[in-house]
Amino acid sequence: MNFKIMKKKVYRVRTRYIFEGVFELIAESKEDARQKILQNCGLVMGGSIHSTLPDDEINWAFDRHPNKRIDRITKV
Repeated sequence: MNFKIMKKKVYRVRTRYIFEGVFELIAESKEDARQKILQNCGLVMGGSIHSTLPDDEINWAFDRHPNKRIDRITKV
């Protein structure tokens, strides 16, 4: 058998992982709710959704698997 040796190239693939869901929380206004989410809630890779707000003030529902979006592929 005669196989051609192919040269492999390096590509940079810009990718986004988008987790969608909702937070339900106790707040005084829409702006207060927005600020609480920005300042007290998050997600890190390899971890899970987390919040520093008391459990009786917040609840959330998010998909376990993100939507994956590839924006651009460039040769390096």
